[in-house]
Amino acid sequence: MLLHLKTTVQQDFRSVFHAFDEQLFRKLAPPYPRLKLLRFDGSAPGDVVEVELQTGIRSFRWTSRITEREITDRAAWFVDEGQEVPPPLRNWQHKHLVTQHGSGAIIHDIIEYSTGYKALDVMLYPFMLAAFGMRKPVYKKVFRQV
Repeated sequence: MLLHLKTTVQQDFRSVFHAFDEQLFRKLAPPYPRLKLLRFDGSAPGDVVEVELQTGIRSFRWTSRITEREITDRAAWFVDEGQEVPPPLRNWQHKHLVTQHGSGAIIHDIIEYSTGYKALDVMLYPFMLAAFGMRKPVYKKVFRQV
């Protein structure tokens, strides 16, 4: 299943892209499930980000490896791929793309996920949309004109 969210921000794309660090990661965490950050190496190929999802009943580990990173004249991105994902997910890939847009930028969250069951993927879609949709106001606040 593919989810592609776009957020227009007021800072240039290179500044936005280089701000994807541990501090921003923590700000983008949804209120539920709670995330306990176990490891954050960065956003270069080979780096690992590991969290524990705390539901209040049970905890799940989520480990992603950065597999790709590139900066061009008009865009920059990195890709994290799930190495260990919580059930019911089986596959996870998240492309963090920042493109030039006039004097500002557009942040694209491009997420591909699969549970192995099309019907379950569709049922999860509104939850994924809500969880990643919460990033928009954070992006707007963090990347307002300076």
